[in-house]
Amino acid sequence: MKSHYDIVIIGSGMGGLVAAIIMAREGKSVCVLEKNNQYGGNLQTFVRDRTIFDTGVHYIGGLSKGQNLYRYFDYLGIIDGLELQKLDEDNYDVITFDDDEIEYPHAQGYDNFKKQLVSHFPEEENAIENYCNKLQEICQKFPLYNLEAGKPYGNDPELFEQSAKDYIDSITQNKKLRAVLAGSNLLYAGIADKTPIYVHALSINSYIQSSYRCADGGSQITKLLVKRLKESGGEAFNHQEVIDIKCSNKKITSVVTAEGLEITGDKYISNIEPKLTLKMVGEKHFRKSYNSRIQNLESTVSAFSIHIVLKPNSFKYINKNYYHFNDTDKVWKGHEYSQKTWPETYMVSMGVRKNQDEWGDQLTAITYMRYDEVAQWEDTFNTVAHKNDRGESYEEFKKIKAEAFLTAIEKKFPNIRECIQSIHTSTPLSYRDYIGSTRGSMYGYVKDIKDPLLSFISPRTKIENLFFTGQSLNMHGILGVTISGVVTCSEILGGKYLIDKIIQGTKNENVNAN
Repeated sequence: MKSHYDIVIIGSGMGGLVAAIIMAREGKSVCVLEKNNQYGGNLQTFVRDRTIFDTGVHYIGGLSKGQNLYRYFDYLGIIDGLELQKLDEDNYDVITFDDDEIEYPHAQGYDNFKKQLVSHFPEEENAIENYCNKLQEICQKFPLYNLEAGKPYGNDPELFEQSAKDYIDSITQNKKLRAVLAGSNLLYAGIADKTPIYVHALSINSYIQSSYRCADGGSQITKLLVKRLKESGGEAFNHQEVIDIKCSNKKITSVVTAEGLEITGDKYISNIEPKLTLKMVGEKHFRKSYNSRIQNLESTVSAFSIHIVLKPNSFKYINKNYYHFNDTDKVWKGHEYSQKTWPETYMVSMGVRKNQDEWGDQLTAITYMRYDEVAQWEDTFNTVAHKNDRGESYEEFKKIKAEAFLTAIEKKFPNIRECIQSIHTSTPLSYRDYIGSTRGSMYGYVKDIKDPLLSFISPRTKIENLFFTGQSLNMHGILGVTISGVVTCSEILGGKYLIDKIIQGTKNENVNAN
């Protein structure tokens, strides 16, 4: 590791790695510092009983040729190296309810999406048509979402002031259809009176365009990104947790790692949460109003997950995801559970292998969990890089929760218990420790229609050589954080320069391919 770089990036989540590649391609010396054993943030995978599990990315949208994420990945040079499994085109997601045996489909392709839903709601064809048109109309108003030059956060104030629930409720009186259209809102931790319609549209649209799983886990994306970074002259170092960011005269002068290394740079990009970044820099270096705004932002809810290793040849592989609710009234209220009613909603997804046969290896189920439930153990810290035992009471807590969750899942998959080889869990503390998010937040900060600009954070901070990137900046998800890396680098490189370069690069690739 050199003592000085043009660009020092703290954290190796997707946004940080994208920014690193872009800046390295611009001839800058780049250093990425990662605290964990693995790079990639939510793209990390882990192994239990020789079975690979994803930490946070269970499927990806917009990856068919010419679609938005495909074009970004094409520009980054990683699309050809990915091993992907396309999900079922007629029902990549299904929405289900306790009192209803029907599996309501979300299908790939807007025409197919409409066709499959109309077969269940023939009298609601106009509502479904209006919904599909609205999603596409909204997405067209976010230029970077479509690899076009323009404002990164869209250009229509109304998009930020109408809630997703209010819009969906406005197009139909059918309670079941309302629930089905909103049914995958665990993708963004939707809140009835807060979440804007644009968050719903940007989250769902890419999956309707196309939906894929990464064979053998999403960490293959990280490995390709790190490879491309090194090919461009950049460097990345794991087990290098930044514990201090030194600031003098409104400029960052260096970062210090837990290993005692001090690295200097011309510019610094923080891919860790803004709240933590400000604390590491020292709140005295920021205006009180700015610091107060960032620190008071509401974090999205966290999650509890069970990761099941399946016995060989016991449980058929399912090439779709399940979003399940106790009833239609719980679609926007899953995070408001009581101890007696938990879990009120959950998502089930299966990992896929290269050359997948009919039998599944593993299954992951995710549900909401509030951080307060694990707050009594918050002084403990446990990762692969820093082993720590949280104690018997924590293990007993996880065991009780896993049993309650499994009992709920049995209603949908009655034979699941007899197929279990081993079961493993993760809690809000797992998300906090590995991802570095406040209170184990799944998706950064809550977007709220009542104060739409509050949670928008500029990549340019109040310190001239410090920049933000990552899911707290713009939108979460693979596409959202990829765009955040582009937005951050645009601030450094200037104006339309980078966007035009990416657009031209992907256009050239498409021309050459044709």
